[in-house]
Amino acid sequence: MKRIHSSLGSLVLGALVAVLGSSARSFAADSRAKDEKSLRDMEAAWSKVAGTKDVDRIVSYYADDASVFPPNAPIVKSKDEIKKLWSGLVGAPGTSISWETTTAVVAKSGDIGYTSGTYQHSMNGPDGKPISDKGKYVTVWKKDTAGKWKVIADIFNSDLPANPPKQG
Repeated sequence: MKRIHSSLGSLVLGALVAVLGSSARSFAADSRAKDEKSLRDMEAAWSKVAGTKDVDRIVSYYADDASVFPPNAPIVKSKDEIKKLWSGLVGAPGTSISWETTTAVVAKSGDIGYTSGTYQHSMNGPDGKPISDKGKYVTVWKKDTAGKWKVIADIFNSDLPANPPKQG
């Protein structure tokens, strides 16, 4: 009789482990979908903030150790340098900037993800005439210790052909 109870207990325990294991996997999938929506929402809010040209609020989306990879320039690694970069991007006369997320993916671990999409940027050139650019971006996000998403890597580049170097 003891052997039957032991076998029955093992069978119940095994079934419980199997059920809990499959439940944990479905919870992870649910969490990932929620996190991907959260990243899309964060990107949309960040784009709106960029439209206000409030550099401090724009830079608040970055982690303290973030890196930005702007086109035709060195990597920007500190918050102060990121702030200078954004000041230049939104500080020119006639500036308008926005972007739209087309992809958001979060790792099964739920602590890192990326977004990608397209951007539009325009400003007045040195001669006062409008200059427009459009391109694509990839942003890598990581949850900080408080569980808030922060940008750790940001790269963007133009879809337009590069201007040939000036002959001197």
